[in-house]
Amino acid sequence: MNTTLRSESKEVTIATDGPVVIIGEKINPTGHKKLAAALLEGNYDYIKELALKQVEMGADILDINVGVPGIDDVALMPEIIKLVASVVNVPLCLDSPNPAVLAAGLAVAAGKPLVNSVSGEDARLKAVLPLVKEYGAAVIGLTMDDQGIPNEAAGRLAIAENILEQAARLGIPAEDVVIDPLVLTVGSDSQAGVVTLNSIRLIREKLGMNINLGASNVSFGLPDRPTVNMAFLALTIGAGASCVISDPMKLTGFIRATDLLLGRDDYGMRYIRYFRQTQGVK
Repeated sequence: MNTTLRSESKEVTIATDGPVVIIGEKINPTGHKKLAAALLEGNYDYIKELALKQVEMGADILDINVGVPGIDDVALMPEIIKLVASVVNVPLCLDSPNPAVLAAGLAVAAGKPLVNSVSGEDARLKAVLPLVKEYGAAVIGLTMDDQGIPNEAAGRLAIAENILEQAARLGIPAEDVVIDPLVLTVGSDSQAGVVTLNSIRLIREKLGMNINLGASNVSFGLPDRPTVNMAFLALTIGAGASCVISDPMKLTGFIRATDLLLGRDDYGMRYIRYFRQTQGVK
């Protein structure tokens, strides 16, 4: 299955047979004090720098989140979307828990963006899916509902099925829904990673959907988090994840290598091109 996103001048396809699409996570002030300060101060040079660097290091899509306490994010989201689009040409992923912020961003985003996100919660489905339909966007569907996040793969599959059903009722095609089976930390539940891996396999088997993952959640509370994150990323990509929200400055090389080893990179050209680019080799 292919999920196609577009900016004004570039098209990116998330495909179930790979290669993995990278959604750059750095324009998100959660846990990022320098970005939060830049948004509060109107320091747009830093935001441009983050956008350019992520694309330079391999991001195919950029996540945009402007949620900082004390900021009018409904007004700011369109402004930052226009700013980022002025310096890079990749599609954007609009990230907010507030439907009003998503609506404001969708109104100015060129092409076909990705919405991050909807869940199986009734209120969220009713608030977000009509926006996705109205603006012709695609959407990430989180496998959680009003009862929380199921502890087994079958429960997460059921939520994914409900999101797809609700989307279909509005005329949103299955290919415009990317399912995120969610990752909980193995620091508090040693089986959390296994449940996510089983969920990826089951959703791919039953629904044939593209799978998104924010893999860094798996390592919360643990030492040497990058090692845990990379190990888990390799497992999830092998299980069927087709796009990841990650730090391209740290993980693009690893993701390119994983694609290469899974036979998704003919003659290693993408891996070699990335290496030459980052090493300054012409």
